[in-house]
Amino acid sequence: MSAFEQLSARCVDLISRAELEAKLKENRPLRIKYGADPSAPDLHLGHVVGLNKLREFQDAGHTVVFIIGSFTAMIGDPSGRSQTRKPLSHDQVMQNAETYKKQVFRILDPEKTEVRFNSEWLAPMDFSEVVRLAANVTVAQMLAREDFSKRYSENAPISLVEFLYPLIQAYDSVMVKADVELGGTDQLFNLLLGRELQKEFGQPPQVVMTLPLLEGLDGVQKMSKSLGNYIGVTDAARDMFGKIMSISDELMWRYYSLVLCLSDAEVARQKELHPRKAKDELAKRVVARFHGAAAAGEASAEFARVFSQSELPNDIPEFAIAEAELGIVALLVKCQLAASNGEAKRLVEQGAVRIEDQRISDPRANVAVRPGMVVRAGKRGFARISG
Repeated sequence: MSAFEQLSARCVDLISRAELEAKLKENRPLRIKYGADPSAPDLHLGHVVGLNKLREFQDAGHTVVFIIGSFTAMIGDPSGRSQTRKPLSHDQVMQNAETYKKQVFRILDPEKTEVRFNSEWLAPMDFSEVVRLAANVTVAQMLAREDFSKRYSENAPISLVEFLYPLIQAYDSVMVKADVELGGTDQLFNLLLGRELQKEFGQPPQVVMTLPLLEGLDGVQKMSKSLGNYIGVTDAARDMFGKIMSISDELMWRYYSLVLCLSDAEVARQKELHPRKAKDELAKRVVARFHGAAAAGEASAEFARVFSQSELPNDIPEFAIAEAELGIVALLVKCQLAASNGEAKRLVEQGAVRIEDQRISDPRANVAVRPGMVVRAGKRGFARISG
């Protein structure tokens, strides 16, 4: 497989093939730009899709320019449409950025990674410089973005500051002289705007490469912490293994391809296995990548023991609760098996709660708490009462 074939594998959009081939023939380290929003410091397997591709570029001798959106994070979402993009203080941004770096360097080579904060060039700009930058883009160009176009046609408000967000991302490309920018398919407009702005500043336009969005545990929505359908790269080995085993048989082939980067031929060989065996192999490989082979083997064995043989896990968290009659909802919250009374009630109503081997289906039920009692919520939630 040629360098071009390796680096372009699994991408959705490539603009353009000829430009990437030409840049690769220059025999110099290309600058591969990738932006991260520091509003939520935890990475999940959806992020790994992009990080895998960045590592492939590094292994081919190129430099990753990892941009932390420190300036925009301190602004938040001016439209009020996003609950996940609240303004952050400088200290919060820096704290999240440090967490990001620790996590991304589990995949990226720090020696070939240049970490930059876009507040470095955005914070010093005065208003006249902002106006001159905005003069490079028309309203018509901005309305070509699908979500802006839809809201405009529906007479829904669009803040002028919202127009500045893609412009800022595009200006980042100018400031770091990006040769290639990677992003998800939902970032295509912003990446293309970077090409256009580089031309306005007399730079060669960056190659745009988009990668597929990885579906989360529900198999429908893209993986997202805010949707609760994610597998975190820092999840405990047992939790990571169990979450992967919960995805659909159809979805696991996407994980083989996008998370483990197996070729079509390798995925085809995995499809020859029984689906249960193939999923166990997938879970072990992913867990081994972040926790090591020994932890992966232990997680596989425990999953089989708990879910195939209906046995209890070895390390059940213990909670000291006095012997008394206690409502099942309150008990679940005290045992940290539910984050709120509402969540506990839903678990009970869904038939996901057991005391020892007895299913509890009435959220108004009282439980006689006693030492040694095991409380179970869902497939992976266990707690033992220590008294």
